Amino acid sequence: MPSLTLLKAGTGVLTKDNDGTLDRAALVHLVTGIAGLIDAGHRCLFVSSGAVGSGLAAFGLTDYPQDTATRQACAAVGQANLMQTYSSLFANFDITVAQVLLTATDLGTPERARYVSDTFRRLLAEPRILPIINENDSVAVEELKFGDNDMLSVQVAKLAGASRVILLSGVDGLIDPATNTLIPEVADIDAALGHVRGDRGRFSMGGMASKLAAIKFAVAAGIETHIAHGRHPERLAAIITGGGISTRFPPLG
Repeated sequence: MPSLTLLKAGTGVLTKDNDGTLDRAALVHLVTGIAGLIDAGHRCLFVSSGAVGSGLAAFGLTDYPQDTATRQACAAVGQANLMQTYSSLFANFDITVAQVLLTATDLGTPERARYVSDTFRRLLAEPRILPIINENDSVAVEELKFGDNDMLSVQVAKLAGASRVILLSGVDGLIDPATNTLIPEVADIDAALGHVRGDRGRFSMGGMASKLAAIKFAVAAGIETHIAHGRHPERLAAIITGGGISTRFPPLG
């Protein structure tokens, strides 16, 4: 089987800034980019955020809910909407999507993790099936959560044997605060943590600091990791072949 790449798209990539609803134009662009990778023979896993944000409108909300019950209800509605959209868009490329919803307990014991791993292995044996993964936000409470989808992504990547993770965000990668230019490669993640802001979008759960914490886990597991711009998925093919625009974090060891 070809090498496996895990792609993760955050809420800010998938939804509109003003109201958190799904940005269909952005999704069409992203789906086209991922389909191009699959057509080229690359095997992919896709971690998609956006369930809570895509469910807000059904409850008449214009901001991220703070209470657990409303947040989980938004996720229940939004996840269905999200997968319906993906299924429709990927069908244009003759790609079938498979939904995999996880909580931290699913990877918390060797036996349960093996069941998840076996599922991924079987799905990935089919070249035109794309597993789409998300945290099961409709049931996950704090003690069952990964923390955010960045950490979910790198844990799934390790479990599935991925050689590469690409975290798609709203920026080209990690920006040098002194020069305001893209840092093409970072070997010292601890040093990089001292230069990032703790901000995040209204409808997202993480930020650059959470990405770097997840990346530290990934590179320690021997997984090459990138931060790249999710609104430019046409760059993915170049990133996978060793070029493109991103910040690369080489694996340790």
